[in-house]
Amino acid sequence: MKTRTNWQSAAMALVLGLALNAPALAASSPYIEDMTSPELQARVAAGSTTVLVPIGGTEQNGPHMVLGKHNARARALAGQIALRLGNAVVAPVMAYVPEGSIQPPVAHMRFTGTISIPDAAFEAVLEGTARSFKQHGFRDVVFLGDHGGYQKSEERVASKLNKAWAKDPSCRVLALAAYYRVTQTDYVAALKQRGFSEAEIGTHAGLADTALTLAIDPHLVRAEVMTQGFKPGAHNGVTGDPRRASADLGQIGVQQIVESSATAIRAAQRAR
Repeated sequence: MKTRTNWQSAAMALVLGLALNAPALAASSPYIEDMTSPELQARVAAGSTTVLVPIGGTEQNGPHMVLGKHNARARALAGQIALRLGNAVVAPVMAYVPEGSIQPPVAHMRFTGTISIPDAAFEAVLEGTARSFKQHGFRDVVFLGDHGGYQKSEERVASKLNKAWAKDPSCRVLALAAYYRVTQTDYVAALKQRGFSEAEIGTHAGLADTALTLAIDPHLVRAEVMTQGFKPGAHNGVTGDPRRASADLGQIGVQQIVESSATAIRAAQRAR
């Protein structure tokens, strides 16, 4: 028998430790991917009947920010919103979304790595997701879209299902406009109050977008490219100027998004 190396022993200890701690992780985590089916069923039976569906996207974000920015951000923010609500869990992130024409390529599709799917396919996935959660006993299915391009699709699916379920009030779908709107209004206003210009704040991969991402995970941003290799006005997929972005500035937006979203969800639930 071969003798285990130190790294093999350490790896096995880590795996065993994670396995032993799995029940505790499932009990504390808001993410359904961390739970077994009976564990999630128990959470629903205990009152966690709201499920947040984070919607991201895989698209270019300039030379300084990763393609999965929206996915990482949507997942992390949904987790914080779920914890703030106290009666919610988080579905897996939807990473495949409409990004425009593939052939000929337009908008983000002109840059390597962007993935685009048809609106109809995207809406079908949203609908199937909501119907699945209704089947499992959830009372509120909430779409959280981190990208502006598919907000109307979210609204169409929510409206369609709520009409179809009008005689069955056991479940409702909410396309949460407040989640995305705050990044375009309150967050921009807060940055302007701190002396940043609208041109610097930008609308895609600029200061605001980059700061939010830094607040979630600084590893998603290539700092050396952002501060040294970035050229404003270049055709690099960026609208704005990210060079003065920071995690501290991003935390302003994170707090606004979480608070506004939680407040809007509670208000919708009270209005049912």
